[in-house]
Amino acid sequence: MINLLSSNMWIYVVVAIICIVIIFFATIAGLVPMKLYMKANLSGAHLSAMKLASMKLRRIDVSKIVDAYITARKGGVKIKVDDLETHHMAGGDIDRVVEALITAKGAGIDLSIDTARAIDLANRDILKAVQSCVSPVVITSPPISAVAKDGIELQVKVKVTVKTNINSLIGGAGEDTVLARVGEGVVTTVGSATTHSQVLENPDIISKMVFKKGLDNGTAFEILSIDIADIDVGRNIGARLLAEKAEADSKIANAKAEERRAMAIANEQEMKARTQEMKAKLLESQAEIPFAISEAFKNGNIGIMDYYRLKHIESDIEMKNAIASSNVLGYTEE
Repeated sequence: MINLLSSNMWIYVVVAIICIVIIFFATIAGLVPMKLYMKANLSGAHLSAMKLASMKLRRIDVSKIVDAYITARKGGVKIKVDDLETHHMAGGDIDRVVEALITAKGAGIDLSIDTARAIDLANRDILKAVQSCVSPVVITSPPISAVAKDGIELQVKVKVTVKTNINSLIGGAGEDTVLARVGEGVVTTVGSATTHSQVLENPDIISKMVFKKGLDNGTAFEILSIDIADIDVGRNIGARLLAEKAEADSKIANAKAEERRAMAIANEQEMKARTQEMKAKLLESQAEIPFAISEAFKNGNIGIMDYYRLKHIESDIEMKNAIASSNVLGYTEE
């Protein structure tokens, strides 16, 4: 009886152990993505089951990390899976970073994983930057308007060949700054020319002068060459400015003349008003003379003979004035 119980107990223990082993492997199978585990290790990118399980528990896209890690190892790039995991959690594009590292290694460009991650997190296209280091990029400017000293406008198109400077990509200015500096150099060079014919005869003076200015300082690029793509003759800005100045001077002169005419009219009107006022006062004074004479008669200040003598004097004065007027008119006619 005791032997039977002992044998049954051993059976229960074995069954319990088997159950524990099954549960353990089921748990491991649930936590560890076995397909990815087998894929990574068979591809030569060895990853532990615990590493994959920890990434899955932290809700990380394990498939994306594993694929990027396999690509990096196949491309000969030494990289840690922790770096990929950290960059992915920071919101970076691990596929683009890995591809950029592989391209840089193939082109012999010294690019570290930390630099690549920093550039990618700075919202710069690290893959495009590496590709432009291998194959320089040509930037074509829009038509740049510049005026020579003779007043003739020139429309200049410039092609700038640049390659990316990886070391200054973070914090360096972009293509817009390069084009703005090139445009400034073109305007300065053309503006210093005595005539536009000098620029048309030797267009390379623009590229030489602009290239000497070191326009790539503080930018994310290294300028390899500056070439003039096209030059067109535009408007005669000098003649246009002179014509506009002459028109403006004419308008100013007309305005001043109109102002003087208005002032003369106003003065004339004022003189007429004053004359009318003086005439009115004279008529008013003349109207008071008879009353004054009458008052003088009443008060005995003047006699009748004095009055007649006064009238005689007035008649004499009127006659002399008439004679003088007739003599002046007669002399004028002769």
